[in-house]
Amino acid sequence: MIARRLALLSLLALTALAGCSTPPPPKPLVPRVQVVLLPQEDGRPTGVVVQSGNASQTLVEPFQRASSRANQAPVVDQADPEQVRQAYDPLFKIAPPKPVRYVLFFQPGGTRLTGESQAELPRIQAESARYPGVEILVVGHTDTKGSGDGNDTLSLRRAQQVRDLLVQQGLPANRIEAVGRGERELAVSTGDEVDEPRNRRVEIQLR
Repeated sequence: MIARRLALLSLLALTALAGCSTPPPPKPLVPRVQVVLLPQEDGRPTGVVVQSGNASQTLVEPFQRASSRANQAPVVDQADPEQVRQAYDPLFKIAPPKPVRYVLFFQPGGTRLTGESQAELPRIQAESARYPGVEILVVGHTDTKGSGDGNDTLSLRRAQQVRDLLVQQGLPANRIEAVGRGERELAVSTGDEVDEPRNRRVEIQLR
């Protein structure tokens, strides 16, 4: 009996000691932030400044990578392009589409589209509908006939007209912005008071 009690006490003591020797929970890891500079598709130079704590690093070369933890200076190295694409494949797949641009032309002096441009509207609607979150910018332009102020007004009316037509095609009005640029951004450079059909236009950008 005494031996059994001693064995039981020994077991309880070991259990208590095991409880006392349980290691503390691991400290939470400080998250690491990585920034990778991707190249522009058209080859234009670009850059980004990465700041952490009181230090910063500027990335200017394609696939440069800055890594840092909270309040620590960023460390810069060169990432392998293929590894970046593999590691962030889900992000590449949901990247917004490349900007798509359409140009529609107008008959002289008003907001009426040419027949060919009118026929383009269903195709623009179908392309836009492929991207539920697409934003559409409609920019109106004029030739150099008439006054500058009058052309500012006319270019905006043209943009608004096309915006209304796109809404009638079923595109959401809150995703379409219409602006006018008058005769400031000519597609074809001309002198004043020149009737140039290629300048009577709206440019539609899907982005």
